[in-house]
Amino acid sequence: MAQSILVIGGGFSGMTAALEAAELGEEVYLVEKSPYLGGRVMQLNKYFPKLCPPSCGLEIQYQRIKNNRNLQVFTMADVVSVSGEAGNFEVTVKLRPRHTPASSVDLSRLAESLSQDADNEFEFGLVKRRPLYMSAPFAYPPRYVLDKENLSEEDRSKLSKSKQIDLDQEEKNITLQVGSIILATGWRPYDTSNLTNLGAGRIANCISNMQMERLAAPSGPTEGRIKRPSDDAAPKKVAFVQCAGSRDENHLNYCSYICCMASLKQARYLREQYPDSEVDIYYIDLRTPGRYENFAQQTLADENIQAIKGKVAEVEEDLASGDVWITAEDAISGRKLKTRYEMVVLATGMQPNLAQETLPLNLSTDEEGFVSESDTSGIIPAGCAVEPLDVMKSAQSGTAAAMKAIQTVRGR
Repeated sequence: MAQSILVIGGGFSGMTAALEAAELGEEVYLVEKSPYLGGRVMQLNKYFPKLCPPSCGLEIQYQRIKNNRNLQVFTMADVVSVSGEAGNFEVTVKLRPRHTPASSVDLSRLAESLSQDADNEFEFGLVKRRPLYMSAPFAYPPRYVLDKENLSEEDRSKLSKSKQIDLDQEEKNITLQVGSIILATGWRPYDTSNLTNLGAGRIANCISNMQMERLAAPSGPTEGRIKRPSDDAAPKKVAFVQCAGSRDENHLNYCSYICCMASLKQARYLREQYPDSEVDIYYIDLRTPGRYENFAQQTLADENIQAIKGKVAEVEEDLASGDVWITAEDAISGRKLKTRYEMVVLATGMQPNLAQETLPLNLSTDEEGFVSESDTSGIIPAGCAVEPLDVMKSAQSGTAAAMKAIQTVRGR
């Protein structure tokens, strides 16, 4: 029996699973495809249930990782092959190069000296970034990474003379022997390019809920000031469109569980920042389970926040002002509404990463890409790889997966 545990995915559920197993004495490998741990939580302004900034929970996790010798972390790493069976897996992991020092050297000046820009995935396209970057100020590991493919010839020549950059670093493979694998591959926001009927991609002031999180975050592109993308104006009348691509046979068939709570939370962001602002939330059903019902009631008690039960039929841009017109039917009164807003936020759903990515594993997934729960094969899914979850439930799922993995490697 191989005694080690492999965790694929360094988001909140993956980190929790890895730490719980490592702190019980197991040898654990944590593999994350991006340059940093933290997953989607790192991109939020605040998260439930306590409305903490992400640094609050993540810094605790990072400290636990730093202090645990049983846990080894690989970032910019991809699982490329898996063979064997429960208790005896052989896993090949490809490590992509950072081209930067193996320490937390401040390369901000060097980064700013570069001329070329690249798409900023972390900011969901709201701004560009340099090819030499560190996504967030509290990133772990706190190391810059070089996006070599987006270098101009001028920048490549400049970096070739720097003692802190190694342009010749190459990817390499490592082999791990593990007894159990925890699959914590997480989620991605549903692609808004599929939602042109709701204004996504064709109307500048029609944004996604995750873009809204970045606008509200102090570490975001506007340093926490919520501004319209078209002109940086403060939006004082904003609409939230629920189930944008969810509960729809043409997009995502299921409810993503957290979207209603996210919009209620973001309505508070706006009202706190602009006391004279107005918010309308267009919904099919408001899902605020358990302890979140009180949060919803408190939010909707604000006379400047209105919940409208009705499906949005049309979204149009006012070309002169950049404002957005929404046409919808109020399902309660039966009235047809056409209302003008300064900005619209689409509450897009959570799609499992495995809906668009593949792993060299024999997995049983449903038509939406969620992994069926099973602990009989030694491969144990956790977090949003199984179903849409909030941060608290993702952590609980990670803990449960760690216990199952430990039982597997100990032969119980």
